[in-house]
Amino acid sequence: MKDWRRQIHQHPELGFEEFATSRLVAELLKSWGYDVHTNIAVTGVVAVLKWGNKPGLRLGLRADMDALPIQEATGLPWASQISGKMHACGHDGHTAILLGVAEAISRLHRTQQLPGNGTLNLIFQPAEEMGFRGGAERMIEEGLFERFPCDALFALHNFPGIPVGKLCFREGAFMASSDTAKLTFTGKGGHAALPHLAQDPTLPASATLLALQSIIGRNVDPNQTALISVGRMQAGTSANVIPNTAELELSIRTLAPEVRDTLEHRIRTLAQSQASAFDCQCDIVYSRGYPVLKNDPEMTHLAINTAQEVFGVDQVDASIPPLTGSEDCAYFLEQVPGCYFLVGNGDNGHDAGTRVGPCSVHNPHYDFNDACMEAASTFLVSLLSRYFNPNEEPEA
Repeated sequence: MKDWRRQIHQHPELGFEEFATSRLVAELLKSWGYDVHTNIAVTGVVAVLKWGNKPGLRLGLRADMDALPIQEATGLPWASQISGKMHACGHDGHTAILLGVAEAISRLHRTQQLPGNGTLNLIFQPAEEMGFRGGAERMIEEGLFERFPCDALFALHNFPGIPVGKLCFREGAFMASSDTAKLTFTGKGGHAALPHLAQDPTLPASATLLALQSIIGRNVDPNQTALISVGRMQAGTSANVIPNTAELELSIRTLAPEVRDTLEHRIRTLAQSQASAFDCQCDIVYSRGYPVLKNDPEMTHLAINTAQEVFGVDQVDASIPPLTGSEDCAYFLEQVPGCYFLVGNGDNGHDAGTRVGPCSVHNPHYDFNDACMEAASTFLVSLLSRYFNPNEEPEA
């Protein structure tokens, strides 16, 4: 798994461009006897393995494959060889883990050690990092679950800051929805020395920026999670010119659909009202991205019980706090009951091969920790055994 991971890491590919990665994945899966399907959502791969002489349960396991447009700064021997592209979120590790699981399951299949009757669908997904219209949504639109039905689905993500190999779960809403809004305030430009002859759009833009947090503080239940961040504010080109327009771009995240609706309604109302108050107009482009990721209670309990029995209670967090990050695996879990969980990546950061202290994902000094792959793959193989034979105790 380490060799596969580092090979993928050296050759990162952005969303819907994972051609070399998907070729590597497909070739390995074919060599292990899987029925391999390619070119799903451009570069997606699905591998199918069936056993038994009767129809049985159908399990899906998913990994993402894409990299990010970041210049790597780790200096590690296996650092990215592609300028401006980097596996800064660990999808190289996720892919390698699922490949390791695939090989282990193929060995069990050859020796007739798989329980009962069943179908395993391994989903290698492109373009998770897109934010909008990513790989999961595209795969579903192209008939993923019609072609490869799943009764349950599991997926993972590494997480820096959690001890290496520790497994973390949460029932219900686990990761936030992710929306964006672009607010364009239009007034009438003019000379900075003659403001009374202009209609300054920077005033409603500034007032809106300050007022946005009143939505969080006064329109949302304090027990609910809601977040509005202004990522861009732009207006004008010269100190002595009142501009025609001023723009704000927002990132909006919630953990509940009803709160998501409230935020959109209040942002629209507030921005339009501020524009009107300053005799300007406001054009709003509101884009809904990934939905709230919700873990199915039954599948989450199955995963927690399996993890605790294999690794012990101390290596498992059964109720980690929810995250305000977003994941397009949420689309899969809207279609199929399942569980998305975290595996600890430890505290790592690298610069020219030297530790520089903890860093998060999406950081040029990040590198996936190979040490967490053993726990992750062992857990998934044990979970498969438990899923298809719930009365059997998993082996460590």
